[in-house]
Order: sequence, then structure tokens, then C-alpha cells
Amino acid sequence: MNKANTITNREGRETISAQEFDRRFEAGEDITSFMDVAEARRPGRESQRVNVDFPKAFLAEIDREAGRVGVPRQAWIKLAVANALQRPT
Repeated sequence: MNKANTITNREGRETISAQEFDRRFEAGEDITSFMDVAEARRPGRESQRVNVDFPKAFLAEIDREAGRVGVPRQAWIKLAVANALQRPT
């Protein structure tokens, strides 16, 4: 088996070909033992931290609305920004 086209499970007990991995995936078999989800990334969805200053009264309104819908402040802000960006211009 060509080492460049093989996948070894996390325990190191089983090595399969990339084609076998694909076959198992397509068949709906459990392939999670061959995946390192701790290192998983979503291309194009990387995060970058930003700082935004809000007036206290505005932040209080955000907190009230976030509490009303039952989400943390940060989640509400992300949702509000996403909704604003999706509006037709």
C-alpha cells in the first residue's frame, strides 16, 4: 500500500487506503476513528477577534434583547450583524 494514500486510525491499529476510506464514507459506515476532529478546520470560516466599543445604553439594549431570545450577548451581536449583511440593498 502506498503510504501517501493511506489513513491510520487514532489507535494505530488499522490502516486503510484512501479509496477504502471513501468507500466506507459513501456506505455510511463509521469513519470517525480515522479522523482527528481536534484538528478539524472549516476553510473560509476562520475567526478573527475584533473589538467594538458600544455606548452603555446601547449595550444595555443589546443585553435585554439577547436575554429575551435566550442567547449570550456575543451570539446576539453575531446574529444581528449576519442578518444586516444578508438584507438586500
